[in-house]
Amino acid sequence: MTITTPPPRAERRQHSFTAHGQTIDDAYAWLKDPGYPEVTDPDVLAYLEAENAYFEGVMAPLKPLTDRLYEEMKGRIKEDDSSVPQKDGNWLYWTAFETGGQYRKWWRKPVGGGADELLLDEPMLAAGKEYFRLGALSVSNDGTLLAYAIDDNGSERFEVRVKVIATGEHLPEIIPGMLSEIVWAADDSGFLYGLANGQWRTDNARFHRLGTPITDDIELFKEADEGFRVGVSETSDRQWIVIATGDHVTSEVWLLPASDPLATPVCVSPRQVEREYDVDAHGETLFIHTNDTDPNFRLCTAPISDPGSWTELIGPSRDFYMTGVSCFARFFIVDGREEGLDQIEIHSYEGGAPKRIAFPEASYDAGLGDNPEYDMSVLRLGYESMVTPGTVYDYDVETGEMAVLKVQEIPSGYDATKYATDRLKIVARDGTEVPVSIVYPKDFPKDGSRPVFLYAYGAYGYAIPPGFSTGRLSLLDRGFAYAIAHIRGGDDLGQQWYLDGKLEKRTNTFNDFVDVAKGLIAGGWTSAGKIAIAGRSAGGELMGAVVNSDPELWGAVIADVPFVDVLNTMLDESLPLTPGEWPEWGNPIEDPKAFALIRSYSPYDQVKPQAYPPMFISGGLNDPRVTYWEPAKWAAKLRHEKTDDHVLLLKTNMGAGHGGKSGRFESLREAAEEHAFVLWQLGVEG
Repeated sequence: MTITTPPPRAERRQHSFTAHGQTIDDAYAWLKDPGYPEVTDPDVLAYLEAENAYFEGVMAPLKPLTDRLYEEMKGRIKEDDSSVPQKDGNWLYWTAFETGGQYRKWWRKPVGGGADELLLDEPMLAAGKEYFRLGALSVSNDGTLLAYAIDDNGSERFEVRVKVIATGEHLPEIIPGMLSEIVWAADDSGFLYGLANGQWRTDNARFHRLGTPITDDIELFKEADEGFRVGVSETSDRQWIVIATGDHVTSEVWLLPASDPLATPVCVSPRQVEREYDVDAHGETLFIHTNDTDPNFRLCTAPISDPGSWTELIGPSRDFYMTGVSCFARFFIVDGREEGLDQIEIHSYEGGAPKRIAFPEASYDAGLGDNPEYDMSVLRLGYESMVTPGTVYDYDVETGEMAVLKVQEIPSGYDATKYATDRLKIVARDGTEVPVSIVYPKDFPKDGSRPVFLYAYGAYGYAIPPGFSTGRLSLLDRGFAYAIAHIRGGDDLGQQWYLDGKLEKRTNTFNDFVDVAKGLIAGGWTSAGKIAIAGRSAGGELMGAVVNSDPELWGAVIADVPFVDVLNTMLDESLPLTPGEWPEWGNPIEDPKAFALIRSYSPYDQVKPQAYPPMFISGGLNDPRVTYWEPAKWAAKLRHEKTDDHVLLLKTNMGAGHGGKSGRFESLREAAEEHAFVLWQLGVEG
């Protein structure tokens, strides 16, 4: 397919700044509208619209393929799907989609029998809106009221409303600008929440008493550190409200009795830099999950009357990475990973060896599901793998029996025997073994002739699980292998794995990804130029780094809402995320070494005259996490510098944010576009 329309060219305007004795030119700085978050600059909007028009024109001949992929993906989704009902108090709760519905309806019915009751109708709330997202949702303790929060433009500033469930009427109070969970007081007189401030940071916890003006809401906690974020939750027994504050490396927890939310908060233990902890409660004892002595975490206890006196209950392990603890009335659960694979351990309060739940496959994704009640003897679990669709289990803690409640239904059909999955280990350039999860057709030849789709994230200690994807099947059925690189920067192999991919070790993340690709080539899985790569947000930063360093390896690149203007963003402390991000990337304002390191890998700063692979870049005009101008500036600079004639597309969602379009089918449409682009660029029959 030949492209005859010339791509847009953004005007280059003189702009420079000096930091640490270095002067940096930025000819596309003007693409940041000075009125942001309002974007009204006509030149900015004209450029984004020109790029969108170019995108539509280039993709138009691929519409039949995109439509075909979309119908395939849609055909694998059970349209009238519903979740497995779960008991919470006197009610069974579940969600359901109707045929053709983009959004869920939330339902309940009495445990003892009775009519279904509609709690919340998302399709009705979303009607006529280009974007809709439900945030927090919480039923009052007596079951009569529902507090929920919605975002209808992608800005992640939610509006809280309160509904009387029996009548469907709404109470008069509406709280705009919320960015938190909702936690009811024990007597249902009101609830806790947090507001986003002008910099999109939740630096507070507030109490709203029903029936009073929101201007009278009481601020219970205020965070002074601009890099910290505040969240509200509750302990498993619902006796304590938890106010947690922290950044990416340091945390601090305060407790309030749920029966008296206006009491003075009690600090569990004052913050210590680079110490993280979180808490749950059982009776008069706190269970504290912390990395204070080891990056693989340990579990301590403390009396609620003296919360800072910690006693070790389970020490750190070299092999077991402890990711969390959940208390129940008769046992507690420790979650973790061993060799990168999820583990669930059941512990007795009386001590003794834990019981570990066994899972059937060598590579999988598993964890606790919805378990709202404190006194439970049967646990709800979720399980999937790269070849096994999502499965919901009930696990009997006493007997060890596991009952299958639901297996993800694929209406158009799915035969797991057609596919195989492996867990590879590929040695990076510094000798570190990097795990790779891969799924492929069983007849896949390892002679270098086939394409591979390679995905990774590699930041914030976020592990990408080897789970199931119906959309991925459209690639597998066209001869692809699909691989997830568990690179450093995530915590796939423990917190040290995360620490080894951040700050001064950030380039390990990029090197791991490139070395995984080279290892796949060496193993006969594929060849240079036959690899499609994808990453989102910080994973988009990864895409930007590896197209600068090793452009010849990639046959197609998908960079969704990519964090690519790293240096400029980390130098701008007025941006919503920046102060809280310095522990992750470094503070180039104060630290010359951090400035030099970030500049050395920042994808936008390192664009240079060379051949680049075909690229599909996306952004969101209302995105508060990766602002729209990052992908826009990057695309503009790439167009100016690159020496090839490969296609480069920039698509900006003008009515959405970081997550792209909302609705289960609209998101499928975007995935179909990206898959069509990959098939086109790799020359794979559609």
